[in-house]
Parts: sequence; C-alpha cells; structure tokens
Amino acid sequence: MKKNLFLLFALMLFGLTATAQNRTITGTVTDLSGGNPLPGVSITIKGTSKGAATDKHGKYSLAIPGDDATLVFRYIGYMTQEAKVGKRNVVDIKLQLDTHTLHEVVVTEQSIPRALAGKVAGVFSRRDAAENMTYAPAHVPLHDAAPIVHNTENYAFIKENAFLDAQKNPLSTFSIDVDNASYSNVRRFLNQGQRPPADAVRIEEMVNYFNYDYPQPTGDAPFSITTELSASPWNKNNQLLHIGLQGKRVATDQLPASNLVFLIDVSGSMFSPDKLQLVKAGLKLLVDELRPQDMVSMVVYAGAAGLVLPSTSGKEKKKIIEALDKLEAGGSTAGGAGINLAYKVAEESFVKGGNNRVILASDGDFNVGVSSDSELQRLIEKKRETGVFLTVLGFGTGNYKDSRMEQLANKGNGNYAYIDNIREAQKVFVNEFGGTLFTIAKDVKLQLEFNPAKVKAYRLIGYENRALANEEFNDDKKDAGDMGSGHTVTALYEIVPAGSSSESLAGNVDPLKYQKTSLDPKAKRTDEMLTMKLRYKEPDGETSRLMTTTVTSQAIPVEQTSDNLRFSAAVAACGMLLRDSEHKGNASYPMVLELAKNARGKDEEGYRIEFVNLVKSMGLLSDGR
Repeated sequence: MKKNLFLLFALMLFGLTATAQNRTITGTVTDLSGGNPLPGVSITIKGTSKGAATDKHGKYSLAIPGDDATLVFRYIGYMTQEAKVGKRNVVDIKLQLDTHTLHEVVVTEQSIPRALAGKVAGVFSRRDAAENMTYAPAHVPLHDAAPIVHNTENYAFIKENAFLDAQKNPLSTFSIDVDNASYSNVRRFLNQGQRPPADAVRIEEMVNYFNYDYPQPTGDAPFSITTELSASPWNKNNQLLHIGLQGKRVATDQLPASNLVFLIDVSGSMFSPDKLQLVKAGLKLLVDELRPQDMVSMVVYAGAAGLVLPSTSGKEKKKIIEALDKLEAGGSTAGGAGINLAYKVAEESFVKGGNNRVILASDGDFNVGVSSDSELQRLIEKKRETGVFLTVLGFGTGNYKDSRMEQLANKGNGNYAYIDNIREAQKVFVNEFGGTLFTIAKDVKLQLEFNPAKVKAYRLIGYENRALANEEFNDDKKDAGDMGSGHTVTALYEIVPAGSSSESLAGNVDPLKYQKTSLDPKAKRTDEMLTMKLRYKEPDGETSRLMTTTVTSQAIPVEQTSDNLRFSAAVAACGMLLRDSEHKGNASYPMVLELAKNARGKDEEGYRIEFVNLVKSMGLLSDGR
C-alpha cells in the first residue's frame, strides 16, 4: 500500500513538474529594414517538428517544453534566424532580407537541386529552396532530388514598340494596364538563378507592380493625372515622359458589398506545394479581410466542375476556411466548364451596385472541353456582359500558361497577378485589397497627340499588348483596362526632341506622291509638347467620359525629378536589360541600382528595397551588361 502511494505521489510530482516546465511564448516578427510585420513566418522548436506561424499582424504564440528551447524562424526571402528562449515569455524577432542567395549558387547542366524547401504556414516556396540549395553530379543518386520535368511554360511573343515619327504618326493610343504578374514571375526566375524568357518580361507590368506617390483626385473624377518630363537616364540626348494616374481611394468600410466566387483549379497539375497549397493559404488571407455583408461561393474544377460552397457570409470565416482545407488536387483540367459554372453562381447571387467578381486560381493548364485560347477568350468576352468582373491569379512553375492567364484577365474586365509566395498573396489580398477587387472605372484609354514642332519621334515603353487603333479611342464598344480603388497606373514615353541630333530609330519612308503633310503654324508658336486625352466609364456605365490635359516641352533637370519618375525609370531600364532590348541605350545594372537606391521614397511595405536587392543579383546573370 505504501509502495502504491509512493508511486502515485511520484507521478503527481512528475506531472506538476512537466506542467511547470511547459509555458507559452508569444512575440512579433518584423522586417529589419522597414519594421513591417511579416505574416506566414514559420516558427519551429529546434530539433522537433512542433511549431507555429505568424498571423497577418506578424504575431505568434507557441507552447515550449522548457527554458532550453531554441526557436527557428524561417521566411521567404529572409535569412533564417535562431533565438534561445531562456526565461523570456516574449520573443520578438527582426528578420533580415537574404541578398546573398544567388551569389552563392552556381548552376550547371550537370547539377541537380535537392528539394530542401522551407515551409511557410504550410506552404513551400521556391525561394526557400534557393536558400538551402546544394548541388551534386547528376550520376549521384539523391533520394530527395526534385524530379526533372519537361518545361511547357508558355509566353506570348512581344514585338517591342519602335520609335515613331511624330509628324507621320502623331497619335499614340493604348489601354491602361494595372496587371503586375510579370514582375513577380520575373522575380521567381531570378530567385532561381535564371534569366527569365524575354517574352515573360512585360515592362509596363514591372513598372506598375509598385505604387507611386501621386495626388488623390479632386471633384467627381475617379482619378488624377500627373505628368513629368526630364532627360532619359539611358540616352542623354532623349527625354523621358512620365505619366501617372491615381485612383480615388475608398475606405474599406465604405466599399460596396462583394459577391465573390472562388474558382479553384484542383486538377492533377496543381498538386505541387507552390500551387494548390499556396492558393489555399492566399485565399485564407482574403477570407480574413471579408466583412459580414460580403458573400463567398466556391467552385472547383478538375475532370469536371462542381460547387463546393454555396454563397456564404464573410462572417462565417470558419466555414469558408474549412471548405478550403478540404480541397485536394487530382484529375484532368476542364477549365471552360469551371468558368461557366463560376459565372452562373455569380449571376445567381448578383449584388446590384456591388462588387461581383470571379477569382480564378490556376496554372492555366486547361486540357478538357473548351481549352483553346481563342475559345476561352470568346467565352470570357461573353461572360463579362453579365456585369461580373474577373480576377486571374497564376500559380506554379514548369507548365505555367502565362499567355492564357493574361488574356483571360484582359478579356474579362479584370486584373492578373502571379503569386509565387505567401508574401505576394498578402500584397494582393491584404495590402491592395481595394485596388485588386473593387473597380472604380472601366475601359480606361489614353490617346496622346504629339506636336511635331516639339517632338521628332517617340516610343511608348511597354504596353505592346495593350495597343489600340486610333479610331478605337472614341469607340465605346471597345474593351480596355479597368482601375481599382487606390490603384496607380504609370506609363513612360522616350522622346526624341525636335531638332535633336539623336538617332530616332524611326526609320525612313519615301515622301508621299499624292499628298503633303504640313504643320499648323500654331504648332510652332505654342509651348505644348502634346495633348493627352483620357476616356473612362463608370463601373456600371456604357458611355465614356473624356478628360483632357496638355504637357509643355519644359523639361526639368534629373536631380529635381520626383522619386516617382526615377524609380519607374529604373524598373523600365531593368526590364529593357532583361529583354536585351535594342532600345536600352547605355543602360546598365549599376545605373539601375543607383537610380533605384536613390528613389526608394517611403517604401512602407519594403517592395522597393526588394527590387534593389534583386538588381544586385541580376548582374550575375547579365554577361557583363
């Protein structure tokens, strides 16, 4: 009896000791350079599989077994950090961007990457793999080596805009573009130590990935227009015209109710961790932003399409997240059937005056039913007449169909983003929630008329797939780009001033035999370099409104230009270098780096410093350019 009592006492004492040793540690993880909270940081207890992840505010909570525990913090693109807990109950950590990964990795044709990807809130990232990448000869068997797959990624051919003679071609007409998928996709290639394909580099999307400090609009106009003229950084004989549009910022609590349909590709091609798992993690961030008046439905498609969640209030976050957690990948890809069903569900729950939108998440690899690009585009064009907008989110590598995803967004009155990690998901769904999902103006077009007395030739940088015929500017039936709450749009023109000795590269055309062109005498007397017209429609309108402004030929010195002009010029020059453009002039990565470093501005989210760090790595892939 005494022996049993002794054993019972010992067990109780052991349990009390164990309970005393277990305690909960809390803390916040932030970015060292900007001080911004980092969501989705993986925290594990060293030597165990036990861990947690930070929430959208960078906060975490984790039970530890004792004072000897060491916490390991891992995050996409940042240096892994360890911290011994000791007697502390609060462990705050500042993570530093990893700028050395690409400098330490050399890839050869006979090398195989080991699949050592770090996990972020249940999501694997290619960037993490780069942090831990090692290489071995191909003939050495590696049990955890990544499988070699045939690369079927697809990009639409881009024929770069050429210089045009201002007297023979005085009009330049294009649709705005608020997509930014190209930048994050290019970043993915660079983080893997590869030069991106030239056609993956859409310069206007790289430039528009970043926000710019333009004034808020006044009056009834949904956006303001800002222009700036200075010398071109890559050709001192030419000028650079910077055009900026700023969308009216509407507070989240004042935005209309949303009717969202998540259209999720769960086919076999979405099985890898950087696809469906990342889709689910990103959409969870969006769900956390929803209000009670917002409604969410969920449609999935593989070999067939199906409704997995009927229209559900944003206040039932647990129910929505549970539906996401149940999704698994497998089967072929009936993209057309999924699109049809998603629009049908959106129409059934249509909110008049609200934000009705299908959010498509896929790698674009459709192969069942309506699957050709032309068929899908016609389908989307028909569906946009319902008043339902489209957001297209691209995921994955190896079989990614960028050209298809971009065209679907263009035809569907929508926007297009490529999500390569959880931080990009946070940018799209949290930081830019209003601009991504709430349209304030649609079919926004620009038309510039250049004054040949002031301009010898000009070139629009980027926007090749957004070009419009001049007569389409006044055609309200012609689809164009849409603009969201708080969004900025930036466009750049390189200009050869009249009388300049600089080569315009516009080419020579024989004089016309049957007609002559001559300047209006007023063109020489005015100081106007160009007249800019802008057309837009209300989100539910069918008739466009016109805005007009002029730009003078008075250029300002580079040192007096805004951060807006200099940073956008740096990104554009970087894009030209990556494309090896014939128009890159004397641009170089050191020049890009100098421009960008001195034009970071506020950079509250740290996106610009990330670009600076990418540029530092690009020199390794540039062959000295």
